[in-house]
Amino acid sequence: MILRGSFAIWRRDMLVLRRSLLSELVAVVAYPLTIYLAFGIGMQGYIGLVEGVPYGLFIAPGLITMTAVNAAYNESVWSLWFHRRVQFTIESYRVTPISVSEIVIAKILSGFTHGLIKGMVVGGVIFAITPFRFPLEHLVAYLIFLVPGSALFSCAGVICGTIMDKPETIGKVEAVFIMPLIFMSGLFFPLSSYPPAIAPWVRALPTTALFEGARQALVVGILPYGSLVQVAVTALLVFVAAVWIFRWKLSE
Repeated sequence: MILRGSFAIWRRDMLVLRRSLLSELVAVVAYPLTIYLAFGIGMQGYIGLVEGVPYGLFIAPGLITMTAVNAAYNESVWSLWFHRRVQFTIESYRVTPISVSEIVIAKILSGFTHGLIKGMVVGGVIFAITPFRFPLEHLVAYLIFLVPGSALFSCAGVICGTIMDKPETIGKVEAVFIMPLIFMSGLFFPLSSYPPAIAPWVRALPTTALFEGARQALVVGILPYGSLVQVAVTALLVFVAAVWIFRWKLSE
């Protein structure tokens, strides 16, 4: 059956997640909650309203999305690196009928599942400590954005986990590339704050389309199709690149 290998690897990753779920959730909640307490509450009195809403409510959707895509990226990059460099699980996959594409798809599924679970937990915490609310039907539009967004970050994680042999290099890429892309995408401030000469370049980033589109979908309930297509096309291109790079690395 097509993708049977992908689901087999995904089930294995979920069993690993189940054994450490509580500790992972505690760790993943701490970071966005700290950011929210520092900025959403600490700075709200100084900033006031942003685009007509309190600052704490403005950043809440972005923090949920950031948690989800970060979890997708980290699961893919560290899981693939660990299985390739420490446990050598990838070598065992090579003697089975599982194809390269199925392995990559499995890591995308695992990353999305991690992101969905951890994003929901962070969303629940934010709901508990803030008045941030949205109609339940908006969640459908939000998930439509989150699926290709998580796939994009999962594929980026697959690429990094494939070509990087040292864990410190992976950490550096996240610090100087992944996180700046997230922070530049209007997570903490409106895009209108950028100078006119820079704004078009920032708006062209797929991460900007993801965070802005996800915020509109969750808060307003509209689905900006231009941003959705931009995220989906980028995710598809990065998936193709991830499969090619993974296949090339295995052939060495």
